[in-house]
Amino acid sequence: MSARPAARDSQRFFRSRWVSQPQGVEELEPARLAPGYRAAGVPCGLKAGGETDLGLLDCRAEEVSSALLLTRNASAAAPVRVCRERCEGSSIRAVVVNSGNANAATGEQGFRDALEMRDCAARALDFDPAAVAVAETGVIGVALDIASVRAGVEAAAGSLSESGGEAFSDAIRTTDRWPKRCTVRQGGVTLSAQAKGAGMIEPGFATLLCFVQTDAEVADPEAELRRAVAGSFERITVDGQMSTNDTVLLQASGEAGAPLPDGLLDAVLLQLALEVVADGEGATRVGRVEVSGAASTEEADRVARAIGNSPLVKTALYGRDPNWGRVAQAAGMALAGQQLAELGPGEIDAADLASEAPEVELSVRLDRGEAAGHVFFCDLTHDYVTLNAEYTT
Repeated sequence: MSARPAARDSQRFFRSRWVSQPQGVEELEPARLAPGYRAAGVPCGLKAGGETDLGLLDCRAEEVSSALLLTRNASAAAPVRVCRERCEGSSIRAVVVNSGNANAATGEQGFRDALEMRDCAARALDFDPAAVAVAETGVIGVALDIASVRAGVEAAAGSLSESGGEAFSDAIRTTDRWPKRCTVRQGGVTLSAQAKGAGMIEPGFATLLCFVQTDAEVADPEAELRRAVAGSFERITVDGQMSTNDTVLLQASGEAGAPLPDGLLDAVLLQLALEVVADGEGATRVGRVEVSGAASTEEADRVARAIGNSPLVKTALYGRDPNWGRVAQAAGMALAGQQLAELGPGEIDAADLASEAPEVELSVRLDRGEAAGHVFFCDLTHDYVTLNAEYTT
């Protein structure tokens, strides 16, 4: 069994075996944002040790098309509620983010604090408050130090830069071992993106936090974003836990005068999603489970998630143990009460578990129909238990 890996080399963005890099894509310095956007990241005291924990990002174009997808968790955090109730999701010009405190399960005071955080950013940028989104991540159930946040917003507004992507992506990290960010160019269009996530990952409708900026013309940002998310963040799990704070934002200024190239957003979001899984708390390996022969797509997805979330399968991934019996058990559990032919080595390929590869494949054939589905997941290690056992102590 290998030790937990260090942070990945950040020099290359597209690197997973499962991502097809679009032809003609140029990877730019990830600190640099798409033209017309600025960002900053500053410490405001929410995280111990003076770490960067407050991020601000804006678009100077007055006309911005945007799409905002939010968690379906019934215990949605205050910033999610503010975005739902007080933001104009189709024309978001800026976003203010803090890490270190999720501002979730904090009652009406938490809502007022998230609203004040948004309004403070709007004042500093001279924007309509409805055009500013707010996002937060960190410990649940702790009141937000709004005075520190105000000071951080003002400091961030004074240091906004077109090369502020690095500081912004650092500001949104919690238990992440490395930042998840990129800036790419294709066909005269630039797209930049920043994400965070390592634990409490099984999105039902978004990701933990992800922000995407482009100067492309995007006629229907919500449709573009929903499609790309469906093939990326909707396909991952670390621990089967849906966050209270999931937020993904796409902004498009249109200033390049060209459409978003086909497949570019999909490829970027899939790589970011896989970075989240690879950086799962304690994770050392990533797996992809493909379920075929299902009676429906919903059934295929249900079986794939049961396998990807199984502690027994996840520990087999960690231990490089090709234990196909654990896969059969998880698949059968997902189909409890239904007719299923006995699954064995002929229907389950788990041999890749025994390899030394950091990314491995599993496949299951159900012989119940023609539908298929897949999920990306990570292993379960001692470090996951240690980190979460000591998270607030």
